[in-house]
Amino acid sequence: MQVWNDYLSENKDRFLNELLDLLRIPSVSADSHYKNDVARCAEAVKDNLLKAGCTQAEICPTAGHPIVYGELMVNPNAPTVLVYGHYDVQPADPLELWKSGPFEPEIRDGKIYARGACDDKGQMFMHVKALEVMHKTQTLACNVKFMIEGEEEVGSSNLGIFLENNKEKLKADIVLVSDTSMISMEHPSIETGLRGLAYMEVEVTGPNRDLHSGVYGGAVANPINTLCKMIASLHDADNHITIPGFYDKVQNLTDAERQALNNAPFDLKEYQDDLKVNDVWGEKGYTTLERTGIRPTLDVNGIWGGYTGEGAKTVLPSKAFAKISMRLVPHQNSDEIAALFQKHFESIAPASVQVKVTPHHGGEPVVTPTDSIAYKAASKAIQTAFGKDPIPTRGGGSIPIIALFEKVLGLKTVLMGFGLDNDNIHSPNEKYDVVNFYKGIETLPYFHKYYAEMSR
Repeated sequence: MQVWNDYLSENKDRFLNELLDLLRIPSVSADSHYKNDVARCAEAVKDNLLKAGCTQAEICPTAGHPIVYGELMVNPNAPTVLVYGHYDVQPADPLELWKSGPFEPEIRDGKIYARGACDDKGQMFMHVKALEVMHKTQTLACNVKFMIEGEEEVGSSNLGIFLENNKEKLKADIVLVSDTSMISMEHPSIETGLRGLAYMEVEVTGPNRDLHSGVYGGAVANPINTLCKMIASLHDADNHITIPGFYDKVQNLTDAERQALNNAPFDLKEYQDDLKVNDVWGEKGYTTLERTGIRPTLDVNGIWGGYTGEGAKTVLPSKAFAKISMRLVPHQNSDEIAALFQKHFESIAPASVQVKVTPHHGGEPVVTPTDSIAYKAASKAIQTAFGKDPIPTRGGGSIPIIALFEKVLGLKTVLMGFGLDNDNIHSPNEKYDVVNFYKGIETLPYFHKYYAEMSR
């Protein structure tokens, strides 16, 4: 609608500057040193909701970081959209690889570089500004509720409790989320599924203290060597995960479903060139799109032990550690997979070491319906804004709370993301294109318009 475009055009610079202010707050949920900054960011989100038009906005304490709730109810007979997002961000390490400060947002070549630019402050903020556009132009067709959390990057451990205790407050017709990506601006898409997650930490202990590698090397097991061998054994020659029972509940797609998935535009050479890799890697018998969308994985996210400082220290370490994540697909369960991993990892440890396995956070895989009114409204909104129908895709990432929305609140979710796969989320130099930010603000009001019309 022209009135939306006019308001966006008149306020686009302010919208962008307000996002940059939000990105300057180092709301790193995983690091306790940033606890006050996380709280400060929650306050900033609350203030922005009120400025955008919410008649109510509040900070809701949890056992961890707070949740921000806001609402603007315009018509008791209109459908209610619950917008979910998160204001916490990943740690910025390694800092030396950033071209500009992770919390000093900089615009280069039309892209916003900062931690949280895409995941998820930039995308979450689109909804706040879209609300302002609709509110100020008096065109809001749906009631809108916001639930913006501060623990998504550490597993959303307190959000399930919040859902259980606030079912009436969160009563809605659909959940709308922008924490995902699309294929490209030329090929807009809507993700129709996400993988689940089981995240583990392992500790391997050998001798009771660090030892001289000359005096003891060759006679006492090196925990780092042992850990590396154990991890290497978790995949076979075909990159198939070797944990017994791991694939028992994996949902296998039909040939037609696999073909439909692979019909999405994808250039393998471009993919390799972007990552500067000579070849791709993964489970034998599956394409890259299948490996990242419909197949489970096991990856080492971090490994350490022994001496890693400057120069040399000939030490045989007492301990070695690793963090390991497994992405899951329907119908795998994160608790079951965590238990299978722990049992197997302990069973393959040689007698020369002791092993401790600590499960961390997890989440369940989800598939969202493509025949619902909400999905059709999202598809029509993108078609209107982009001039072409969106392509349904499967996302490789995880948003643990999505499965809980259905389990606790009985609500389906629409995953309407505007990020790109090369936005470097969780990596140095995270970015979000300015044009994507504005395009999201332009598109989201159409979702509310069409969802209200189709719900009558």
